[in-house]
Amino acid sequence: MSRHYLMLAATTALASSFTAPALGAELDCAAVAKALTSDQTEAQAALVTDIDPASVEGKTLASDLGAICQVSGTTSPVEGSRIGFEVWMPAEGWNGRLQMFGNGGYSSSMPFDRVSQATARGYAVAVTDTGHQGSDPDFARDRPEAIDDWAYRAVHETINQAKTAVGAYYGKSADYAYFDGCSTGGQQAFSQAQRYPGDFDGIIAGAPGHNRTRLNAGFLWLYLSNHEAGVDDRQIVPNEKLPMVAEAVFAQCKAQRAEDAAGLASDPFLNDPLSCTPDLQVLVCADGDGADCLTRPEADALQAMYDGPRDAATGERIYFGWPVGSENAGANPERPGWSNYWSDFASTERPARVSFWQIWAFDDENWSWWDVDLGPDMTRADDRLAERVNAMDPDLRPFRDAGGKMIHYHGLADPVVPAADSISYWRRVQQATGGSEDFHRLFLVPGMEHCGGGSGPNRLFLQSQLEAWVEQGVAPERIEAAHYEAGDAAGSVLFTPPLCPYPQQAFYDGTGPENDAASFECRAADEPQFEDLGHAWLR
Repeated sequence: MSRHYLMLAATTALASSFTAPALGAELDCAAVAKALTSDQTEAQAALVTDIDPASVEGKTLASDLGAICQVSGTTSPVEGSRIGFEVWMPAEGWNGRLQMFGNGGYSSSMPFDRVSQATARGYAVAVTDTGHQGSDPDFARDRPEAIDDWAYRAVHETINQAKTAVGAYYGKSADYAYFDGCSTGGQQAFSQAQRYPGDFDGIIAGAPGHNRTRLNAGFLWLYLSNHEAGVDDRQIVPNEKLPMVAEAVFAQCKAQRAEDAAGLASDPFLNDPLSCTPDLQVLVCADGDGADCLTRPEADALQAMYDGPRDAATGERIYFGWPVGSENAGANPERPGWSNYWSDFASTERPARVSFWQIWAFDDENWSWWDVDLGPDMTRADDRLAERVNAMDPDLRPFRDAGGKMIHYHGLADPVVPAADSISYWRRVQQATGGSEDFHRLFLVPGMEHCGGGSGPNRLFLQSQLEAWVEQGVAPERIEAAHYEAGDAAGSVLFTPPLCPYPQQAFYDGTGPENDAASFECRAADEPQFEDLGHAWLR
């Protein structure tokens, strides 16, 4: 029996809540499915309206969506691959643009809330399940092609299907194609720019997990650092001590950087956390243990997390340490900041993403994290996976030469992907391309956590500036940003600091309102100093 992906999965409830418009619509939605159907691709399409705003995967959809041509399908470009995709196209008011949104983690979930919002604004929109179902890397068990689908192929195949769908429905190609993704979506963004430089005219890449093998080594390091050797059932640092550590380290760094003209004494975040070295020894308990101090083993464990993983034999850096200011990030009081990834989500007695190692890297489900030797084992993992799952090629000249533009951003309080990874990659791009400011700009966001939230700007306004860059040649000299109360865009705006293209920083003019972007100017600043990765950087 054939299976049309979303018609039998996520959008079953969606389709049942639609009311068909009157016959005789000028555009022929049904014809889109015929245009997509081939030996490799199954598709179906329906013109639908009156969408229940809460009908798809529990997402809140735009209430003013209107009628859309909704396309669902699967494509299998190689044996063993099965990529699900959706394309939503407004029946009226199309703005001539095609927008694709990225995914998060290893999840097959599609961001239908963002899809509906963009469609309501006139965009044709595409999304993919990345070639599997579920949210754990174990989807690759006995399915090696699913790794490539997830890493790069699903986005490429989906945007090609979407371009065909747009042409079939509107009778013309999209004027511009855009991609917007954060975390794994940021990895997808770089994969497309590197592998398929002509797929998108403009790309937004946030907090990219594109150094995937090394990022997973970092997660493993968090676990190993926070457990005595061979002891899985007891953490060294309990979750409940992270807020105390974060507060103490924040105060230290504020004092160290008091002369930093780029920041304000009143800022509830660190403008330059990479330049701060916390002293954990002052937090060690004078006697015994306590809620407001650290035991010696706790201080040592935290110091290892700040330092990051190394090859025990050579001392070579394998991945970056976890950043100052991110210790207690996030809204979950039970698993704040670092604790969200220093063990598995389902069980605190194993590392996060352990199936990445057992299934992807070593094909050994009995592999034990206590037997790891991060030097040679990292080489083994890179040999097997780096060319497939990492997106580290800094030579973006083909993307540049195709006319592509990229806005790359990263929160400096990110507890999941250290911002040093983005800075390091930006430096390599500069070297490989002879300067990238005409097509690739990095914006660091003080106080922002992973892809959003935090004490700094928690809303960025990137799409309009990307479109101005792509369509009008107006490069973003500064990015509009805002901190909304409680992170709610409907709430009060507390401050609007500008974001500057790296390595510039926003400097306060000393006289204007401290919560007004007009009181800041972008100026050159000293680049943060940190030790880069070792020999396998480009893999």
